[in-house]
Amino acid sequence: MKLKYTVKNNTTINQILQNELKISSRLLHKLINLGKITLNGKTCDTRILAKKEDILAIDFGYEENSTNILPKKMDLKIIYEDEWFLIINKPSGIAIHPSILHYSNSICNGIKFYFNTICLNKKIRPVNRLDLNTSGLVIFAKCEYIQEHLIGQMKEKTFKKEYLAICNGKFKEKTGTINLPIARKENSIIERCISKDGQPSITHYKVLKEYNNYSLLKCTLETGRTHQIRVHMSAIGHSLVGDSLYGTISNSISRQALHCFKLSFLHPITEKLMDFTCDLPLDFKKLII
Repeated sequence: MKLKYTVKNNTTINQILQNELKISSRLLHKLINLGKITLNGKTCDTRILAKKEDILAIDFGYEENSTNILPKKMDLKIIYEDEWFLIINKPSGIAIHPSILHYSNSICNGIKFYFNTICLNKKIRPVNRLDLNTSGLVIFAKCEYIQEHLIGQMKEKTFKKEYLAICNGKFKEKTGTINLPIARKENSIIERCISKDGQPSITHYKVLKEYNNYSLLKCTLETGRTHQIRVHMSAIGHSLVGDSLYGTISNSISRQALHCFKLSFLHPITEKLMDFTCDLPLDFKKLII
């Protein structure tokens, strides 16, 4: 897990690491202490001048302690994997992070077991989040550098997430943007609500198909607030089918009909555009076929 960089102009190594490779100060300090930065194959002082055509290498493959997460064998649906990250298609009904209620049966527990099988001793780093009962694509970074870069792309809005949602009713406007601030609901640790004191929240939607009493939408998030699509759709009178928290339960599906079907971003190492889609889960398909 080495990143190699050919020096373009005479400049200090620190300037390259911070300005060209965008390594955070915190991570840079760790790499220096571990002796994981080399110039032309030799450990170096990052304050020195690097010359044009020199080869700078950063080794991110150092071992990390992740004993706080119990490994559990799972049937992970891996969509893509390279030495830097992997992407899975998460089923509904399983949490991403361990918690008191999901201490040993979260996706992170399954990733920990998988990392053990490939002898990868790294912390478990999910980059994007999905609710317990939302299905779809989740990316896991295999080192801090990748996690930092992908989170940076999210902040710069170059990391794109697209969802399919099945909502109650038919939309008067077939395309639109919902721009309503979202806040935590008073006296609740789970529920969110629309509030003038909330964080800016923007959802773009497009109706793909209409049925007798519901609509299939593609939703693109400009912001990534907790429960954003669910709260926004409920606020405009089109709650997600099966969403018991912001709408009503359904006899057709036992959870909110929401699926993250597409991720697009730049590979932090190759800078190549990465574009991933995944299959719909069976309970979702039954509603739209």
